[in-house]
Amino acid sequence: MLNTGALRDYLRRNARWLMAGGLLTFLSSFGQTFFISVFAGEIRETFDLSHGAWGGIYTIGTGLSAAVMVWAGSLTDQFRVRQLGPFILLGLSVACLSMAFNQWAWGLVPVVFLLRFFGQGMSSHIAMVAMARWFTRTRGRALSIATVGVAMGEAALPLLFVSAMAFLDWRWLWVIAAGIAFLGIPLLSRLLTEERTPQSFAESYIAFGMEGRQWTRKQALSHPLFWMMVPAILGPSAFVTAFFFHQVHLAEVKGWEHVELVALFPLYTAVGMGSMFAAGWGLDKFGTAGLMPFYQLPMAAGFLAFGLGDSTAMAVVGVSLLGITAGANSTLPAAFWAEFYGTAHIGAIKSLATAVMVLGTAIGPGLTGALIDLGWGIQGQFTAIAFYFCLTAGLTWLGVSRAKQTL
Repeated sequence: MLNTGALRDYLRRNARWLMAGGLLTFLSSFGQTFFISVFAGEIRETFDLSHGAWGGIYTIGTGLSAAVMVWAGSLTDQFRVRQLGPFILLGLSVACLSMAFNQWAWGLVPVVFLLRFFGQGMSSHIAMVAMARWFTRTRGRALSIATVGVAMGEAALPLLFVSAMAFLDWRWLWVIAAGIAFLGIPLLSRLLTEERTPQSFAESYIAFGMEGRQWTRKQALSHPLFWMMVPAILGPSAFVTAFFFHQVHLAEVKGWEHVELVALFPLYTAVGMGSMFAAGWGLDKFGTAGLMPFYQLPMAAGFLAFGLGDSTAMAVVGVSLLGITAGANSTLPAAFWAEFYGTAHIGAIKSLATAVMVLGTAIGPGLTGALIDLGWGIQGQFTAIAFYFCLTAGLTWLGVSRAKQTL
């Protein structure tokens, strides 16, 4: 592991590029579920929506953004971050303003689409692609540091904006969010006056994947490893989103005060950040092949704890275990695509994975909510979800074990 002096030197030499990644992931917060859900009560009251109607709108908007991501994500292979990033942040600013000034319930579908596409989708996507492409030997470290941005957003923005709602109308808070996203444009441009890309330096910066090749998206889709990874990519986004989406219902079922559960969320963030850095160090040392088959097992144990346990002590255990996998999930998959498929077409390939991830955030709340309505309780569902993650771990181990022989 790096000593303090070496780490300080690393951060100094790479500060502008790491800060650019962190800025993009932080601003992606405005399109993340943890931020949008802060306004769920106000949105439902303003537009007279039931829980099911709002959930359906969210699912449709998010699903549409996942579909567009399949095409748009490949733009990161054609344009540099300093060209694409400002456009994405401008779109995110417009999306926030759209939420602020929308007057119709049907208008929430395009608003959610814009927030999810420019926020959770493209802002985080171009940041992760940039880190995977710009850094080779320290890819895991760079991904971990850049992902601190969204962790900071998760820890600070909901609390700040909930507190601000006591003084400002919720629509004005979206105007403020738009202003913050817009201010990110000149800052990002300044950070990337000199962009660290393979085109900016030498072809030797391009890393090769399996069989010593640069895989195209079409070739990746024809390889079984990609499809064996899809359940592992889908799972965390689908079911962690469902966990947060149904937090009020879960607290009611368990007999907890909602505030008791919410008070554990900073622990989730803290554990996630620790796991994120540990995973970054581990993949630089061992590669993704040694970590990918196992990193979802803590999440399996976490959902099992929520499924079977009723005490707040078990909630502490469950949140901590979810945080371990969530933190590792911030860095490992992005590095995985670069390591196994090369970096020449990493934007196009990772855009598929990002689309799967975004689709998962659309499926999770809707699926679990429908099952609750059909009589399958949230505790029983969480136990089944734990079994799902055990299966994905086994499938990932099988796929990676075969593929790593060709690295």
